[in-house]
Amino acid sequence: MTDARQGLSGLLDTEAIRKDFPLLDRTVHDGKKVVYLDSAATSQKPRQVLDALNTYYERHNANVHRGVYTIAEEATALYEGARDKVAAFINAPSRDEVIFTKNASESLNLVANMLGWADEPYRVDRDTEIVTTEMEHHSNIVPWQLLAQRTGAKLKWFGITDDGRLDLSNIDEIITEKTKIVSFTLVSNILGTVNPVEQIIRRAQQVGALVCIDASQAAPHMVLDVQALQADFVAFTGHKMVGPTGIGVLWGRQELLEDLPPFLGGGEMIETVSMHSSTYAPAPHKFEAGTPPIAQAVGLGAAVDYLTSIGMEKIHQHEKAITEYALKRLLEVPDLRIIGPTTAEDRGAAISFTLGDIHPHDVGQVLDEQGVAVRVGHHCARPVCLRYGIPATTRASFYLYSTPAEVDALVDGLEHVRNFFG
Repeated sequence: MTDARQGLSGLLDTEAIRKDFPLLDRTVHDGKKVVYLDSAATSQKPRQVLDALNTYYERHNANVHRGVYTIAEEATALYEGARDKVAAFINAPSRDEVIFTKNASESLNLVANMLGWADEPYRVDRDTEIVTTEMEHHSNIVPWQLLAQRTGAKLKWFGITDDGRLDLSNIDEIITEKTKIVSFTLVSNILGTVNPVEQIIRRAQQVGALVCIDASQAAPHMVLDVQALQADFVAFTGHKMVGPTGIGVLWGRQELLEDLPPFLGGGEMIETVSMHSSTYAPAPHKFEAGTPPIAQAVGLGAAVDYLTSIGMEKIHQHEKAITEYALKRLLEVPDLRIIGPTTAEDRGAAISFTLGDIHPHDVGQVLDEQGVAVRVGHHCARPVCLRYGIPATTRASFYLYSTPAEVDALVDGLEHVRNFFG
Protein backbone atom coordinates (compact mmCIF):
# COMPACT_ATOMS: atom_id res chain seq x y z
CA MET A 1 0.00 0.00 0.00
CA THR A 2 1.31 3.45 -0.94
CA ASP A 3 1.77 6.23 1.59
CA ALA A 4 -1.13 8.10 0.00
CA ARG A 5 -3.45 5.14 0.54
CA GLN A 6 -2.27 4.74 4.12
CA GLY A 7 -3.20 8.38 4.73
CA LEU A 8 -6.85 7.51 4.05
CA SER A 9 -7.11 4.99 6.84
CA GLY A 10 -9.15 6.12 9.81
CA LEU A 11 -10.82 9.12 8.15
CA LEU A 12 -14.09 7.33 7.42
CA ASP A 13 -15.26 3.75 7.82
CA THR A 14 -16.00 3.44 4.12
CA GLU A 15 -16.61 -0.30 4.41
CA ALA A 16 -19.51 0.34 6.79
CA ILE A 17 -20.74 3.35 4.81
CA ARG A 18 -20.81 1.41 1.54
CA LYS A 19 -23.16 -1.16 3.10
CA ASP A 20 -25.77 1.61 3.34
CA PHE A 21 -25.81 2.07 -0.45
CA PRO A 22 -27.54 -0.82 -2.24
CA LEU A 23 -26.46 0.16 -5.76
CA LEU A 24 -22.79 -0.17 -4.88
CA ASP A 25 -23.33 -3.95 -4.73
CA ARG A 26 -24.45 -4.07 -8.36
CA THR A 27 -22.58 -5.91 -11.07
CA VAL A 28 -22.57 -5.21 -14.81
CA HIS A 29 -21.11 -6.81 -17.92
CA ASP A 30 -20.87 -10.44 -16.84
CA GLY A 31 -20.29 -9.93 -13.15
CA LYS A 32 -18.01 -6.90 -12.98
CA LYS A 33 -18.69 -4.96 -9.81
CA VAL A 34 -19.74 -1.36 -10.37
CA VAL A 35 -17.07 1.24 -9.61
CA TYR A 36 -19.21 4.35 -9.32
CA LEU A 37 -17.18 7.48 -10.03
CA ASP A 38 -19.92 9.91 -11.12
CA SER A 39 -21.13 11.43 -7.87
CA ALA A 40 -20.71 14.97 -9.21
CA ALA A 41 -23.59 14.16 -11.58
CA THR A 42 -25.70 12.43 -8.95
CA SER A 43 -24.86 10.61 -5.75
CA GLN A 44 -26.06 7.19 -4.74
CA LYS A 45 -28.76 6.94 -2.06
CA PRO A 46 -28.42 5.18 1.29
CA ARG A 47 -31.09 2.86 2.65
CA GLN A 48 -31.96 5.48 5.27
CA VAL A 49 -33.13 7.86 2.52
CA LEU A 50 -34.89 5.12 0.55
CA ASP A 51 -36.67 3.98 3.71
CA ALA A 52 -37.78 7.53 4.51
CA LEU A 53 -39.31 7.87 1.03
CA ASN A 54 -41.09 4.51 1.28
CA THR A 55 -42.38 5.24 4.77
CA TYR A 56 -43.76 8.60 3.68
CA TYR A 57 -45.68 7.10 0.77
CA GLU A 58 -46.85 4.09 2.76
CA ARG A 59 -47.87 5.86 5.98
CA HIS A 60 -48.13 9.65 5.59
CA ASN A 61 -49.01 10.46 1.96
CA ALA A 62 -51.23 13.56 1.83
CA ASN A 63 -51.04 17.12 0.61
CA VAL A 64 -49.51 19.64 2.98
CA HIS A 65 -50.75 22.84 4.62
CA ARG A 66 -54.35 22.09 3.65
CA GLY A 67 -55.97 19.21 5.46
CA VAL A 68 -56.93 19.16 9.14
CA TYR A 69 -57.02 15.37 9.27
CA THR A 70 -54.26 13.37 10.93
CA ILE A 71 -52.40 12.14 7.85
CA ALA A 72 -52.29 15.61 6.31
CA GLU A 73 -50.96 17.07 9.53
CA GLU A 74 -48.29 14.34 9.62
CA ALA A 75 -47.28 15.12 6.03
CA THR A 76 -47.07 18.83 6.82
CA ALA A 77 -44.93 18.14 9.88
CA LEU A 78 -42.55 15.99 7.85
CA TYR A 79 -42.30 18.56 5.05
CA GLU A 80 -41.71 21.51 7.33
CA GLY A 81 -39.45 19.38 9.50
CA ALA A 82 -37.24 18.88 6.44
CA ARG A 83 -37.02 22.66 6.12
CA ASP A 84 -35.83 22.86 9.73
CA LYS A 85 -33.17 20.23 9.04
CA VAL A 86 -31.88 22.03 5.93
CA ALA A 87 -31.80 25.36 7.77
CA ALA A 88 -29.68 23.82 10.53
CA PHE A 89 -27.46 22.05 7.98
CA ILE A 90 -26.50 25.34 6.29
CA ASN A 91 -26.63 27.44 9.49
CA ALA A 92 -29.42 29.66 8.17
CA PRO A 93 -30.47 32.43 10.60
CA SER A 94 -34.13 31.53 9.95
CA ARG A 95 -35.99 28.51 8.62
CA ASP A 96 -38.12 30.93 6.60
CA GLU A 97 -35.07 31.68 4.44
CA VAL A 98 -35.09 28.13 3.03
CA ILE A 99 -37.10 27.77 -0.19
CA PHE A 100 -37.71 24.36 -1.70
CA THR A 101 -37.41 24.10 -5.49
CA LYS A 102 -37.08 21.12 -7.79
CA ASN A 103 -33.30 21.54 -8.32
CA ALA A 104 -30.47 24.07 -8.25
CA SER A 105 -31.26 25.14 -11.81
CA GLU A 106 -34.73 26.23 -10.73
CA SER A 107 -33.23 27.99 -7.71
CA LEU A 108 -30.92 30.04 -9.93
CA ASN A 109 -33.69 30.79 -12.41
CA LEU A 110 -35.83 31.92 -9.50
CA VAL A 111 -33.21 34.50 -8.47
CA ALA A 112 -32.78 35.73 -12.04
CA ASN A 113 -36.51 36.20 -12.55
CA MET A 114 -37.02 37.87 -9.19
CA LEU A 115 -34.39 40.46 -10.09
CA GLY A 116 -35.88 40.96 -13.54
CA TRP A 117 -39.27 41.81 -12.05
CA ALA A 118 -38.05 43.63 -8.95
CA ASP A 119 -38.43 47.30 -8.15
CA GLU A 120 -35.47 49.47 -7.28
CA PRO A 121 -32.94 49.10 -5.78
CA TYR A 122 -32.79 45.46 -6.95
CA ARG A 123 -34.12 45.73 -10.49
CA VAL A 124 -31.89 44.61 -13.35
CA ASP A 125 -32.34 46.78 -16.47
CA ARG A 126 -30.43 48.19 -19.46
CA ASP A 127 -28.34 50.46 -17.26
CA THR A 128 -27.02 47.61 -15.09
CA GLU A 129 -24.57 44.71 -15.35
CA ILE A 130 -24.67 41.01 -14.48
CA VAL A 131 -21.44 39.19 -13.62
CA THR A 132 -20.72 35.47 -13.73
CA THR A 133 -17.68 33.31 -14.68
CA GLU A 134 -16.42 31.22 -17.56
CA MET A 135 -16.31 28.07 -15.41
CA GLU A 136 -20.02 27.97 -14.57
CA HIS A 137 -22.45 25.14 -15.15
CA HIS A 138 -24.91 26.12 -17.86
CA SER A 139 -27.52 26.52 -15.11
CA ASN A 140 -25.58 29.54 -13.87
CA ILE A 141 -25.03 31.01 -17.34
CA VAL A 142 -28.24 30.61 -19.31
CA PRO A 143 -30.61 32.21 -16.74
CA TRP A 144 -28.41 35.32 -16.73
CA GLN A 145 -28.20 35.36 -20.52
CA LEU A 146 -31.99 35.23 -20.66
CA LEU A 147 -32.27 38.01 -18.10
CA ALA A 148 -29.79 40.16 -20.03
CA GLN A 149 -31.69 39.57 -23.27
CA ARG A 150 -35.01 40.54 -21.70
CA THR A 151 -33.80 43.60 -19.83
CA GLY A 152 -30.94 44.92 -21.95
CA ALA A 153 -28.47 44.49 -19.07
CA LYS A 154 -24.83 43.78 -19.92
CA LEU A 155 -23.49 40.31 -19.11
CA LYS A 156 -19.82 40.15 -18.03
CA TRP A 157 -17.68 37.30 -16.76
CA PHE A 158 -14.36 36.34 -15.22
CA GLY A 159 -12.06 34.20 -17.36
CA ILE A 160 -10.06 31.13 -16.33
CA THR A 161 -6.30 30.81 -15.96
CA ASP A 162 -4.29 28.03 -17.59
CA ASP A 163 -4.24 26.09 -14.30
CA GLY A 164 -8.01 26.18 -13.84
CA ARG A 165 -8.43 29.11 -11.45
CA LEU A 166 -10.56 32.21 -11.86
CA ASP A 167 -8.63 35.12 -13.31
CA LEU A 168 -9.44 37.92 -10.87
CA SER A 169 -6.67 40.24 -12.06
CA ASN A 170 -9.27 42.64 -13.45
CA ILE A 171 -11.86 42.26 -10.70
CA ASP A 172 -12.37 46.03 -10.37
CA GLU A 173 -13.14 46.31 -14.09
CA ILE A 174 -15.51 43.33 -14.10
CA ILE A 175 -17.45 44.23 -10.94
CA THR A 176 -18.31 47.92 -11.17
CA GLU A 177 -20.79 50.42 -9.77
CA LYS A 178 -23.24 49.24 -12.43
CA THR A 179 -23.14 45.61 -11.25
CA LYS A 180 -26.44 44.42 -9.76
CA ILE A 181 -25.70 40.72 -9.27
CA VAL A 182 -22.58 38.54 -9.15
CA SER A 183 -23.36 34.84 -9.51
CA PHE A 184 -20.65 32.18 -9.40
CA THR A 185 -19.98 28.61 -8.40
CA LEU A 186 -18.35 27.80 -5.09
CA VAL A 187 -16.85 24.59 -6.52
CA SER A 188 -16.57 23.94 -10.26
CA ASN A 189 -18.31 20.80 -11.45
CA ILE A 190 -15.81 20.27 -14.28
CA LEU A 191 -12.51 21.68 -12.97
CA GLY A 192 -12.99 20.89 -9.29
CA THR A 193 -11.74 24.39 -8.43
CA VAL A 194 -12.79 25.89 -5.09
CA ASN A 195 -13.22 29.59 -5.78
CA PRO A 196 -12.03 32.51 -3.58
CA VAL A 197 -15.41 33.51 -2.20
CA GLU A 198 -14.19 36.20 0.19
CA GLN A 199 -12.36 38.22 -2.45
CA ILE A 200 -15.30 38.21 -4.85
CA ILE A 201 -17.90 39.01 -2.21
CA ARG A 202 -15.76 41.80 -0.76
CA ARG A 203 -15.61 43.52 -4.14
CA ALA A 204 -19.34 42.99 -4.76
CA GLN A 205 -20.19 44.53 -1.41
CA GLN A 206 -18.00 47.54 -2.19
CA VAL A 207 -20.25 48.42 -5.14
CA GLY A 208 -23.52 47.32 -3.54
CA ALA A 209 -24.07 44.28 -5.78
CA LEU A 210 -25.95 41.18 -4.67
CA VAL A 211 -24.13 37.83 -4.62
CA CYS A 212 -25.59 34.46 -5.61
CA ILE A 213 -23.56 31.29 -5.05
CA ASP A 214 -24.11 27.98 -6.80
CA ALA A 215 -23.20 25.51 -4.06
CA SER A 216 -24.34 22.36 -5.88
CA GLN A 217 -20.82 20.87 -5.74
CA ALA A 218 -20.13 22.24 -2.25
CA ALA A 219 -23.13 21.33 -0.11
CA PRO A 220 -22.56 17.55 -0.44
CA HIS A 221 -18.84 17.70 0.30
CA MET A 222 -17.99 20.32 2.91
CA VAL A 223 -19.41 22.38 5.74
CA LEU A 224 -21.74 24.95 4.15
CA ASP A 225 -22.36 27.93 6.43
CA VAL A 226 -24.43 30.59 4.69
CA GLN A 227 -23.77 33.11 7.44
CA ALA A 228 -20.01 32.69 7.10
CA LEU A 229 -20.24 32.95 3.30
CA GLN A 230 -21.99 36.33 3.56
CA ALA A 231 -23.69 35.83 0.20
CA ASP A 232 -27.25 36.98 -0.50
CA PHE A 233 -28.44 33.77 -2.17
CA VAL A 234 -27.13 30.19 -2.10
CA ALA A 235 -28.48 27.43 -4.35
CA PHE A 236 -27.92 23.67 -4.18
CA THR A 237 -29.66 20.41 -5.01
CA GLY A 238 -30.64 17.29 -3.10
CA HIS A 239 -29.71 14.51 -5.48
CA LYS A 240 -25.98 15.26 -5.28
CA MET A 241 -25.99 14.99 -1.47
CA VAL A 242 -27.42 11.43 -1.12
CA GLY A 243 -30.97 12.79 -1.38
CA PRO A 244 -33.64 12.11 -4.01
CA THR A 245 -34.04 13.84 -7.34
CA GLY A 246 -36.70 16.51 -7.71
CA ILE A 247 -35.72 18.65 -4.71
CA GLY A 248 -33.48 21.71 -4.60
CA VAL A 249 -32.90 24.57 -2.20
CA LEU A 250 -32.60 28.30 -2.51
CA TRP A 251 -31.47 30.12 0.59
CA GLY A 252 -31.91 33.88 0.59
CA ARG A 253 -31.52 36.66 3.13
CA GLN A 254 -34.83 37.33 4.87
CA GLU A 255 -35.07 41.01 3.98
CA LEU A 256 -34.47 40.25 0.29
CA LEU A 257 -37.11 37.55 0.22
CA GLU A 258 -39.56 39.97 1.78
CA ASP A 259 -38.84 42.68 -0.80
CA LEU A 260 -38.52 40.65 -4.01
CA PRO A 261 -41.53 39.55 -6.07
CA PRO A 262 -42.54 35.91 -6.61
CA PHE A 263 -41.75 34.16 -9.86
CA LEU A 264 -44.50 31.51 -9.94
CA GLY A 265 -48.13 32.11 -9.07
CA GLY A 266 -50.69 29.62 -7.81
CA GLY A 267 -51.90 27.89 -4.70
CA GLU A 268 -50.15 28.15 -1.35
CA MET A 269 -48.14 31.27 -2.26
CA ILE A 270 -51.02 33.68 -1.63
CA GLU A 271 -52.78 35.30 1.31
CA THR A 272 -55.91 36.56 -0.49
CA VAL A 273 -57.12 36.33 -4.08
CA SER A 274 -59.86 38.25 -5.86
CA MET A 275 -60.55 38.65 -9.53
CA HIS A 276 -58.93 42.07 -9.32
CA SER A 277 -55.72 41.39 -7.38
CA SER A 278 -53.86 39.09 -4.99
CA THR A 279 -51.64 39.44 -1.96
CA TYR A 280 -48.80 37.03 -1.24
CA ALA A 281 -47.87 34.85 1.68
CA PRO A 282 -44.64 35.54 3.55
CA ALA A 283 -41.47 33.73 2.52
CA PRO A 284 -40.76 30.89 2.03
CA HIS A 285 -44.31 30.01 0.88
CA LYS A 286 -44.37 33.11 -1.33
CA PHE A 287 -41.94 31.28 -3.63
CA GLU A 288 -43.42 27.76 -3.43
CA ALA A 289 -46.49 27.84 -5.67
CA GLY A 290 -48.59 24.71 -6.00
CA THR A 291 -48.15 21.29 -4.45
CA PRO A 292 -44.49 21.14 -3.41
CA PRO A 293 -42.11 18.17 -3.74
CA ILE A 294 -43.27 16.70 -0.43
CA ALA A 295 -41.79 13.21 -0.56
CA GLN A 296 -38.58 14.60 -2.03
CA ALA A 297 -38.25 17.09 0.82
CA VAL A 298 -38.75 14.28 3.31
CA GLY A 299 -36.00 12.36 1.52
CA LEU A 300 -33.73 15.40 1.62
CA GLY A 301 -34.34 15.71 5.35
CA ALA A 302 -33.26 12.09 5.75
CA ALA A 303 -30.18 12.80 3.62
CA VAL A 304 -29.26 15.72 5.87
CA ASP A 305 -29.66 13.45 8.89
CA TYR A 306 -27.39 10.86 7.28
CA LEU A 307 -24.63 13.29 6.33
CA THR A 308 -24.81 15.04 9.69
CA SER A 309 -24.50 11.73 11.56
CA ILE A 310 -21.22 11.05 9.73
CA GLY A 311 -19.95 14.63 9.94
CA MET A 312 -19.36 16.98 7.03
CA GLU A 313 -15.81 17.81 8.07
CA LYS A 314 -14.94 14.10 8.14
CA ILE A 315 -16.48 13.69 4.69
CA HIS A 316 -14.49 16.67 3.43
CA GLN A 317 -11.20 15.33 4.77
CA HIS A 318 -11.88 11.87 3.34
CA GLU A 319 -12.59 13.32 -0.10
CA LYS A 320 -9.52 15.52 0.05
CA ALA A 321 -7.37 12.46 0.73
CA ILE A 322 -9.08 10.44 -2.03
CA THR A 323 -8.61 13.32 -4.47
CA GLU A 324 -4.95 13.69 -3.58
CA TYR A 325 -4.44 9.98 -4.17
CA ALA A 326 -6.38 10.08 -7.43
CA LEU A 327 -4.39 13.03 -8.75
CA LYS A 328 -1.14 11.23 -7.96
CA ARG A 329 -2.26 8.03 -9.71
CA LEU A 330 -3.75 9.77 -12.74
CA LEU A 331 -0.62 11.85 -13.31
CA GLU A 332 1.25 8.55 -13.65
CA VAL A 333 -0.84 7.58 -16.70
CA PRO A 334 1.01 8.31 -19.97
CA ASP A 335 -0.61 10.97 -22.21
CA LEU A 336 -3.16 11.91 -19.56
CA ARG A 337 -3.81 15.64 -19.12
CA ILE A 338 -5.77 16.92 -16.15
CA ILE A 339 -8.03 19.86 -16.98
CA GLY A 340 -7.99 22.00 -13.84
CA PRO A 341 -5.86 22.20 -10.71
CA THR A 342 -3.39 19.33 -10.34
CA THR A 343 -3.02 19.59 -6.57
CA ALA A 344 -5.60 18.76 -3.89
CA GLU A 345 -5.35 22.22 -2.34
CA ASP A 346 -8.40 24.43 -2.98
CA ARG A 347 -10.12 21.86 -5.16
CA GLY A 348 -13.05 19.50 -4.88
CA ALA A 349 -13.42 15.81 -5.62
CA ALA A 350 -14.16 16.00 -9.36
CA ILE A 351 -11.24 15.47 -11.77
CA SER A 352 -11.60 16.01 -15.52
CA PHE A 353 -8.97 14.78 -17.94
CA THR A 354 -8.15 13.89 -21.53
CA LEU A 355 -6.20 10.85 -22.64
CA GLY A 356 -4.02 11.54 -25.67
CA ASP A 357 -6.15 11.87 -28.79
CA ILE A 358 -8.69 9.27 -27.65
CA HIS A 359 -12.15 10.82 -27.59
CA PRO A 360 -13.61 10.96 -24.05
CA HIS A 361 -16.73 9.10 -25.18
CA ASP A 362 -14.53 6.20 -26.29
CA VAL A 363 -12.68 6.35 -22.96
CA GLY A 364 -15.94 6.20 -21.06
CA GLN A 365 -17.33 3.33 -23.10
CA VAL A 366 -14.25 1.15 -22.64
CA LEU A 367 -14.15 1.97 -18.92
CA ASP A 368 -17.80 0.95 -18.65
CA GLU A 369 -16.90 -2.47 -20.04
CA GLN A 370 -14.58 -2.76 -17.02
CA GLY A 371 -17.42 -1.75 -14.66
CA VAL A 372 -16.03 1.76 -14.11
CA ALA A 373 -18.71 4.46 -14.34
CA VAL A 374 -17.40 7.94 -15.20
CA ARG A 375 -18.89 10.99 -16.90
CA VAL A 376 -17.93 12.08 -20.41
CA GLY A 377 -18.79 15.22 -22.37
CA HIS A 378 -18.62 18.91 -21.54
CA HIS A 379 -20.49 18.40 -18.25
CA CYS A 380 -22.87 21.30 -18.94
CA ALA A 381 -19.81 23.57 -18.87
CA ARG A 382 -19.05 23.94 -22.56
CA PRO A 383 -17.31 27.35 -22.22
CA VAL A 384 -14.61 25.59 -20.17
CA CYS A 385 -13.97 23.10 -22.98
CA LEU A 386 -13.82 25.97 -25.47
CA ARG A 387 -11.36 27.78 -23.19
CA TYR A 388 -8.97 24.81 -23.25
CA GLY A 389 -9.53 23.89 -26.88
CA ILE A 390 -10.93 20.43 -26.24
CA PRO A 391 -14.20 18.83 -27.39
CA ALA A 392 -14.96 17.18 -24.07
CA THR A 393 -13.39 15.51 -21.04
CA THR A 394 -13.66 12.35 -19.02
CA ARG A 395 -14.57 13.13 -15.42
CA ALA A 396 -14.13 10.96 -12.34
CA SER A 397 -15.78 12.26 -9.19
CA PHE A 398 -15.64 10.91 -5.67
CA TYR A 399 -17.75 10.95 -2.52
CA LEU A 400 -17.91 9.64 1.02
CA TYR A 401 -18.24 6.03 -0.21
CA SER A 402 -15.29 6.21 -2.64
CA THR A 403 -12.20 4.11 -1.90
CA PRO A 404 -8.56 3.99 -3.01
CA ALA A 405 -9.29 0.63 -4.61
CA GLU A 406 -11.77 2.35 -6.91
CA VAL A 407 -9.13 4.88 -7.90
CA ASP A 408 -6.83 1.96 -8.72
CA ALA A 409 -9.62 0.36 -10.77
CA LEU A 410 -9.94 3.60 -12.74
CA VAL A 411 -6.20 3.73 -13.45
CA ASP A 412 -6.18 0.05 -14.45
CA GLY A 413 -9.14 0.74 -16.71
CA LEU A 414 -7.32 3.62 -18.38
CA GLU A 415 -4.41 1.33 -19.13
CA HIS A 416 -6.90 -1.00 -20.78
CA VAL A 417 -8.19 1.97 -22.81
CA ARG A 418 -4.65 2.83 -23.96
CA ASN A 419 -4.00 -0.77 -24.97
CA PHE A 420 -7.35 -1.04 -26.76
CA PHE A 421 -6.61 2.00 -28.90
CA GLY A 422 -3.00 1.12 -29.43
